[in-house]
Amino acid sequence: MKFTDFNFHESLQEGIMSSGWEDATPIQEQVIPMILEGRDIIASAQTGTGKTGAFLLPILQKLITGSSSDHHINALIIVPTRELAVQISGQLDGLTYFTDVSSIAVYGGGDGSSFVQEKSALSKGADIVVSTPGKLISHINMGYVKLKELSYLILDEADRMLDMGFHDDIMRIISSIPENRQTLLFSATMPSKIRTLAQKILKNPAEVNIAISRPPERIKQEAFIIYETQKNPLVKLLLKRSTFKSILIFCSKKLSVKQLTRELKRAGFNAEEIHSDLEQSQREEVLRQFSSKHLPILVATDILSRGIDIDQIELVINYDVPHDGEDYVHRIGRTARAETDGTAYTFVTEKEQNKMAQIEKLIGREVPKSKVPDELGPVPSYQPRERRSSGGGGGNGGGGGRRKPFRR
Repeated sequence: MKFTDFNFHESLQEGIMSSGWEDATPIQEQVIPMILEGRDIIASAQTGTGKTGAFLLPILQKLITGSSSDHHINALIIVPTRELAVQISGQLDGLTYFTDVSSIAVYGGGDGSSFVQEKSALSKGADIVVSTPGKLISHINMGYVKLKELSYLILDEADRMLDMGFHDDIMRIISSIPENRQTLLFSATMPSKIRTLAQKILKNPAEVNIAISRPPERIKQEAFIIYETQKNPLVKLLLKRSTFKSILIFCSKKLSVKQLTRELKRAGFNAEEIHSDLEQSQREEVLRQFSSKHLPILVATDILSRGIDIDQIELVINYDVPHDGEDYVHRIGRTARAETDGTAYTFVTEKEQNKMAQIEKLIGREVPKSKVPDELGPVPSYQPRERRSSGGGGGNGGGGGRRKPFRR
């Protein structure tokens, strides 16, 4: 289905064309007509399925062609991270270039001038506000945020927001907006807490499920069964022998990100780090260098696993096994975007083997175990409890079994 088939307003269609969008994704085909009809929506859709366009386009169409308040906020998009707020704001800038729709992104980490701009927009009114929960609450508490005429509320990455402890902030925001509104809830997963939230804030919603709990086939997945002390030597060895030009390394802890980045720099690699301890300007500069391919190696926390749209990342390394399968899918989903191929390595220590087995169960396949280079010494066997209890032996960790030759 082409975007021209939706009969969007001419000014919006120009923005769509200028953004290079031609064919609608499955979630866009299903969700856009229902949003245009005024339905509340609960949608399960992972990053990369086109969900941002699925809610931006119909909301923009309604703002352009319908009646809206000039001195109030008409649409509010709540997101878990400032990176996602910046990304959505950037897409809005492109889509609204030929329209009169105004928008602003509101998030923490800015300087005094950004606060002044936010206060001005929130007090004088803007068509669309994209904001993180905590930052918006800080403005609401000052009493000048004009939400009484709000028509559209969108919660994006709702499961991530609840995981980050934003439930009370979300409910505080909702208590400040009209009950008579259209509400759209997007989530990568649908645990019970999301269902409970949906029951509280949605009215007779249409439900759409486009979630894909399995990585694309074009991602080549490999796992290395190692000891904890072998992680840094293996990273450096892989990078030394790699021909990949864009590499994203995920660590589960900020301390690991900092330590690994220092170690890589000492070894002569061009690497930088990104995590919540950095100032916003620093994070934006690091992302700019990485996305422009001036920085080949980026070490990050899960802050980048969702909501960051950077094409042509060739290799993702899971320095730590993610806490759950959905995070694994989101992490390795940073590669093989825009119809390209990608590779994902995962380091699995003895303590992480059970988590890896659970991930394999979720994605419905065994991740091949690659041979660890001989110079790193002996390695453990892959024997998670789940496999032992079911009678499966898994691959052995000493280089035999199903292990594949090391990729050079």
